[in-house]
Amino acid sequence: MADTQLVRVPVEYPFCLDTTLKSGQLFHWEAIEWYGLSGYAGCIGSNAPTFIASDGAGGVFISNGHAERATRYFGLDQDMETIHSTFPTNDLVLKDAIAFCPGIRLARQPLWECLATFITSSLKQVAHIRGISMTLRQRYGTPYTLDGKSFYSYPEPESFVEAGEGELRKCALGYRAKSLFLAARAVSEGEIDLEKIENEMDLSEARVELMKLHGVGDKIANCALLFGSGRWGAFPIDVWIERILRDLYRKRVKGPKLQLWAERYFGENAGYAQQYLFHFARKTL
Repeated sequence: MADTQLVRVPVEYPFCLDTTLKSGQLFHWEAIEWYGLSGYAGCIGSNAPTFIASDGAGGVFISNGHAERATRYFGLDQDMETIHSTFPTNDLVLKDAIAFCPGIRLARQPLWECLATFITSSLKQVAHIRGISMTLRQRYGTPYTLDGKSFYSYPEPESFVEAGEGELRKCALGYRAKSLFLAARAVSEGEIDLEKIENEMDLSEARVELMKLHGVGDKIANCALLFGSGRWGAFPIDVWIERILRDLYRKRVKGPKLQLWAERYFGENAGYAQQYLFHFARKTL
Protein backbone atom coordinates (compact mmCIF):
# COMPACT_ATOMS: atom_id res chain seq x y z
CA MET A 1 0.00 0.00 0.00
CA ALA A 2 1.29 3.45 -0.87
CA ASP A 3 0.83 5.76 2.10
CA THR A 4 0.95 8.77 -0.21
CA GLN A 5 -2.12 7.51 -2.07
CA LEU A 6 -4.39 6.44 0.80
CA VAL A 7 -5.29 7.83 4.21
CA ARG A 8 -7.02 5.97 7.02
CA VAL A 9 -10.09 7.57 8.59
CA PRO A 10 -11.23 6.06 11.91
CA VAL A 11 -14.99 5.69 12.39
CA GLU A 12 -16.38 5.61 15.91
CA TYR A 13 -19.77 3.98 15.23
CA PRO A 14 -20.08 0.83 13.07
CA PHE A 15 -20.11 1.68 9.37
CA CYS A 16 -20.89 -0.75 6.53
CA LEU A 17 -19.78 0.58 3.17
CA ASP A 18 -21.48 -2.21 1.20
CA THR A 19 -24.86 -1.71 2.89
CA THR A 20 -24.74 2.06 2.50
CA LEU A 21 -23.91 1.82 -1.20
CA LYS A 22 -26.65 -0.75 -1.83
CA SER A 23 -29.43 0.82 0.22
CA GLY A 24 -31.15 2.74 -2.58
CA GLN A 25 -29.43 6.09 -2.08
CA LEU A 26 -26.47 5.88 -4.44
CA PHE A 27 -26.28 4.37 -7.90
CA HIS A 28 -22.92 5.09 -9.54
CA TRP A 29 -20.19 3.68 -7.27
CA GLU A 30 -18.16 0.87 -8.82
CA ALA A 31 -16.25 -1.98 -7.21
CA ILE A 32 -12.52 -1.64 -7.84
CA GLU A 33 -9.22 -3.04 -6.60
CA TRP A 34 -6.67 -0.34 -5.78
CA TYR A 35 -3.34 -0.71 -3.97
CA GLY A 36 -4.27 -4.19 -2.87
CA LEU A 37 -7.62 -3.19 -1.38
CA SER A 38 -11.12 -4.16 -2.48
CA GLY A 39 -13.25 -1.05 -2.38
CA TYR A 40 -15.36 1.30 -4.45
CA ALA A 41 -14.73 4.42 -6.49
CA GLY A 42 -16.97 7.15 -7.80
CA CYS A 43 -17.16 10.88 -8.33
CA ILE A 44 -18.46 13.10 -5.55
CA GLY A 45 -19.96 16.07 -7.33
CA SER A 46 -17.74 17.39 -10.10
CA ASN A 47 -14.54 16.15 -8.46
CA ALA A 48 -12.13 13.47 -9.62
CA PRO A 49 -13.08 9.97 -8.42
CA THR A 50 -12.76 9.06 -4.78
CA PHE A 51 -11.66 5.59 -3.66
CA ILE A 52 -12.95 4.17 -0.38
CA ALA A 53 -12.49 0.77 1.24
CA SER A 54 -13.24 -0.65 4.68
CA ASP A 55 -10.10 -1.44 6.67
CA GLY A 56 -11.66 -4.31 8.63
CA ALA A 57 -10.92 -2.62 11.95
CA GLY A 58 -13.61 0.01 12.30
CA GLY A 59 -12.27 2.53 9.83
CA VAL A 60 -11.91 3.18 6.13
CA PHE A 61 -9.15 3.95 3.67
CA ILE A 62 -9.83 6.91 1.37
CA SER A 63 -7.79 8.23 -1.53
CA ASN A 64 -5.49 11.00 -0.37
CA GLY A 65 -6.92 14.50 -0.69
CA HIS A 66 -10.50 13.22 -0.60
CA ALA A 67 -10.87 12.33 3.07
CA GLU A 68 -12.76 15.43 4.19
CA ARG A 69 -15.14 15.29 1.23
CA ALA A 70 -15.80 11.56 1.61
CA THR A 71 -16.25 11.82 5.38
CA ARG A 72 -19.09 14.29 4.88
CA TYR A 73 -20.52 12.44 1.87
CA PHE A 74 -20.72 9.09 3.65
CA GLY A 75 -21.74 10.53 7.03
CA LEU A 76 -18.70 9.12 8.80
CA ASP A 77 -18.72 12.01 11.26
CA GLN A 78 -22.39 11.66 12.20
CA ASP A 79 -23.18 11.08 15.88
CA MET A 80 -25.22 7.92 15.51
CA GLU A 81 -25.87 7.42 19.22
CA THR A 82 -27.46 10.85 19.44
CA ILE A 83 -29.49 10.19 16.30
CA HIS A 84 -30.75 6.90 17.72
CA SER A 85 -31.66 8.60 20.99
CA THR A 86 -34.30 10.66 19.16
CA PHE A 87 -36.25 7.59 18.01
CA PRO A 88 -39.33 6.25 19.85
CA THR A 89 -37.94 4.28 22.78
CA ASN A 90 -40.29 1.27 22.66
CA ASP A 91 -40.39 0.73 18.90
CA LEU A 92 -39.40 -2.93 18.52
CA VAL A 93 -39.83 -2.88 14.73
CA LEU A 94 -37.31 -0.08 14.34
CA LYS A 95 -34.95 -1.74 16.80
CA ASP A 96 -35.03 -4.90 14.70
CA ALA A 97 -34.39 -2.87 11.55
CA ILE A 98 -31.39 -1.12 13.12
CA ALA A 99 -30.01 -4.44 14.33
CA PHE A 100 -30.36 -5.81 10.79
CA CYS A 101 -28.28 -3.01 9.23
CA PRO A 102 -26.50 -1.06 12.02
CA GLY A 103 -23.76 0.20 9.73
CA ILE A 104 -25.94 2.07 7.29
CA ARG A 105 -25.43 5.81 6.79
CA LEU A 106 -27.38 8.55 5.06
CA ALA A 107 -25.27 9.97 2.27
CA ARG A 108 -24.95 13.72 1.72
CA GLN A 109 -24.91 14.08 -2.05
CA PRO A 110 -24.82 17.30 -4.06
CA LEU A 111 -28.45 18.42 -4.16
CA TRP A 112 -28.71 18.80 -7.94
CA GLU A 113 -27.21 15.35 -8.56
CA CYS A 114 -29.52 13.76 -6.00
CA LEU A 115 -32.63 15.56 -7.26
CA ALA A 116 -31.94 14.71 -10.90
CA THR A 117 -31.17 11.08 -10.10
CA PHE A 118 -34.45 10.58 -8.25
CA ILE A 119 -36.36 12.35 -11.02
CA THR A 120 -35.02 9.66 -13.35
CA SER A 121 -35.80 6.88 -10.84
CA SER A 122 -39.60 7.07 -11.01
CA LEU A 123 -41.11 3.57 -11.25
CA LYS A 124 -37.69 2.04 -11.89
CA GLN A 125 -35.80 -0.76 -10.18
CA VAL A 126 -32.32 -0.10 -8.74
CA ALA A 127 -30.54 -1.74 -11.68
CA HIS A 128 -32.43 0.46 -14.14
CA ILE A 129 -31.76 3.61 -12.13
CA ARG A 130 -28.07 2.78 -12.08
CA GLY A 131 -28.06 2.15 -15.82
CA ILE A 132 -29.67 5.50 -16.54
CA SER A 133 -27.30 7.31 -14.17
CA MET A 134 -24.26 5.76 -15.79
CA THR A 135 -25.50 6.56 -19.30
CA LEU A 136 -26.14 10.20 -18.42
CA ARG A 137 -22.72 10.47 -16.81
CA GLN A 138 -20.92 8.91 -19.76
CA ARG A 139 -22.68 11.10 -22.33
CA TYR A 140 -22.78 14.44 -20.55
CA GLY A 141 -20.48 14.29 -17.51
CA THR A 142 -16.80 15.13 -17.08
CA PRO A 143 -14.53 12.10 -17.68
CA TYR A 144 -11.80 11.03 -15.24
CA THR A 145 -9.59 8.00 -14.83
CA LEU A 146 -8.44 6.13 -11.76
CA ASP A 147 -5.95 3.29 -12.18
CA GLY A 148 -6.81 3.14 -15.86
CA LYS A 149 -10.59 2.87 -15.28
CA SER A 150 -12.99 5.55 -16.50
CA PHE A 151 -15.31 7.45 -14.18
CA TYR A 152 -17.68 10.33 -14.88
CA SER A 153 -19.10 13.15 -12.80
CA TYR A 154 -22.83 13.83 -12.82
CA PRO A 155 -23.73 16.38 -15.51
CA GLU A 156 -24.52 19.96 -14.57
CA PRO A 157 -28.03 21.27 -15.40
CA GLU A 158 -26.70 23.28 -18.34
CA SER A 159 -25.50 20.08 -20.03
CA PHE A 160 -29.01 18.64 -20.02
CA VAL A 161 -30.51 21.91 -21.26
CA GLU A 162 -28.05 22.00 -24.13
CA ALA A 163 -28.76 18.36 -24.98
CA GLY A 164 -32.50 18.91 -25.08
CA GLU A 165 -35.40 16.63 -24.21
CA GLY A 166 -35.15 14.63 -27.43
CA GLU A 167 -31.56 13.57 -26.82
CA LEU A 168 -32.30 12.75 -23.19
CA ARG A 169 -35.00 10.35 -24.33
CA LYS A 170 -32.28 8.35 -26.04
CA CYS A 171 -30.85 7.59 -22.58
CA ALA A 172 -33.75 5.22 -21.79
CA LEU A 173 -35.54 7.91 -19.80
CA GLY A 174 -38.90 7.73 -21.52
CA TYR A 175 -41.36 10.26 -20.10
CA ARG A 176 -38.80 11.14 -17.41
CA ALA A 177 -36.76 12.99 -20.02
CA LYS A 178 -39.25 15.85 -19.95
CA SER A 179 -39.08 16.12 -16.16
CA LEU A 180 -35.28 16.05 -16.15
CA PHE A 181 -35.03 18.62 -18.94
CA LEU A 182 -37.51 21.01 -17.31
CA ALA A 183 -35.82 20.65 -13.91
CA ALA A 184 -32.42 21.35 -15.46
CA ARG A 185 -33.78 24.41 -17.21
CA ALA A 186 -35.47 25.71 -14.06
CA VAL A 187 -32.24 25.34 -12.08
CA SER A 188 -29.95 26.75 -14.77
CA GLU A 189 -32.20 29.78 -15.31
CA GLY A 190 -32.56 30.47 -11.58
CA GLU A 191 -36.26 29.68 -11.43
CA ILE A 192 -35.42 27.15 -8.70
CA ASP A 193 -32.59 28.18 -6.36
CA LEU A 194 -31.08 24.99 -4.95
CA GLU A 195 -28.63 26.85 -2.72
CA LYS A 196 -31.49 28.72 -1.10
CA ILE A 197 -33.48 25.50 -0.73
CA GLU A 198 -30.53 23.81 0.94
CA ASN A 199 -29.38 26.60 3.23
CA GLU A 200 -32.30 28.93 3.94
CA MET A 201 -35.60 27.05 3.80
CA ASP A 202 -37.05 24.77 6.43
CA LEU A 203 -38.12 21.26 5.45
CA SER A 204 -41.71 22.15 4.57
CA GLU A 205 -40.73 25.18 2.50
CA ALA A 206 -38.00 23.27 0.69
CA ARG A 207 -40.36 20.42 -0.14
CA VAL A 208 -42.99 22.77 -1.53
CA GLU A 209 -40.37 24.56 -3.62
CA LEU A 210 -39.04 21.36 -5.16
CA MET A 211 -42.55 20.16 -5.91
CA LYS A 212 -43.01 23.13 -8.24
CA LEU A 213 -40.87 21.16 -10.69
CA HIS A 214 -42.58 19.03 -13.33
CA GLY A 215 -42.72 15.40 -12.24
CA VAL A 216 -41.57 16.03 -8.66
CA GLY A 217 -44.00 14.82 -6.02
CA ASP A 218 -43.69 14.16 -2.31
CA LYS A 219 -41.48 11.10 -2.64
CA ILE A 220 -38.89 12.58 -5.02
CA ALA A 221 -38.79 15.86 -3.08
CA ASN A 222 -38.26 14.00 0.20
CA CYS A 223 -35.57 11.77 -1.31
CA ALA A 224 -33.72 14.78 -2.67
CA LEU A 225 -33.88 16.58 0.67
CA LEU A 226 -32.97 13.53 2.74
CA PHE A 227 -30.07 12.26 0.61
CA GLY A 228 -29.00 15.57 -0.91
CA SER A 229 -29.23 18.26 1.73
CA GLY A 230 -29.08 16.48 5.05
CA ARG A 231 -32.74 17.08 5.95
CA TRP A 232 -33.00 14.08 8.23
CA GLY A 233 -36.58 14.92 9.12
CA ALA A 234 -37.68 14.06 5.57
CA PHE A 235 -39.44 10.70 5.31
CA PRO A 236 -39.86 9.36 1.74
CA ILE A 237 -42.73 6.92 1.39
CA ASP A 238 -42.64 4.32 -1.37
CA VAL A 239 -44.30 0.90 -1.68
CA TRP A 240 -41.81 -0.70 0.74
CA ILE A 241 -42.28 1.92 3.45
CA GLU A 242 -46.04 2.00 2.98
CA ARG A 243 -46.07 -1.77 3.33
CA ILE A 244 -44.04 -1.83 6.54
CA LEU A 245 -46.10 0.99 8.07
CA ARG A 246 -49.30 -0.84 7.16
CA ASP A 247 -48.27 -4.36 8.15
CA LEU A 248 -46.00 -3.76 11.14
CA TYR A 249 -47.26 -0.42 12.46
CA ARG A 250 -50.93 -1.04 11.59
CA LYS A 251 -51.32 2.33 9.92
CA ARG A 252 -54.29 2.46 7.58
CA VAL A 253 -54.03 6.07 6.41
CA LYS A 254 -52.24 7.05 3.20
CA GLY A 255 -50.80 10.06 1.42
CA PRO A 256 -50.30 13.30 3.38
CA LYS A 257 -51.82 11.82 6.56
CA LEU A 258 -49.34 8.95 6.57
CA GLN A 259 -46.49 11.37 5.80
CA LEU A 260 -47.45 13.62 8.70
CA TRP A 261 -47.83 10.69 11.10
CA ALA A 262 -44.42 9.26 10.19
CA GLU A 263 -42.57 12.55 10.54
CA ARG A 264 -44.15 13.23 13.92
CA TYR A 265 -43.80 9.69 15.23
CA PHE A 266 -40.17 9.09 14.22
CA GLY A 267 -39.12 12.63 15.12
CA GLU A 268 -36.35 14.97 14.01
CA ASN A 269 -34.31 12.15 12.45
CA ALA A 270 -37.25 10.39 10.82
CA GLY A 271 -35.28 10.00 7.59
CA TYR A 272 -32.72 7.84 9.33
CA ALA A 273 -35.51 5.64 10.68
CA GLN A 274 -36.89 5.46 7.15
CA GLN A 275 -33.61 4.22 5.74
CA TYR A 276 -33.27 1.49 8.35
CA LEU A 277 -36.85 0.39 7.71
CA PHE A 278 -36.51 0.62 3.93
CA HIS A 279 -33.43 -1.58 3.75
CA PHE A 280 -34.89 -3.99 6.31
CA ALA A 281 -38.15 -4.28 4.35
CA ARG A 282 -36.47 -4.84 0.98
CA LYS A 283 -34.31 -7.63 2.34
CA THR A 284 -36.72 -9.43 4.67
CA LEU A 285 -40.36 -8.90 3.70
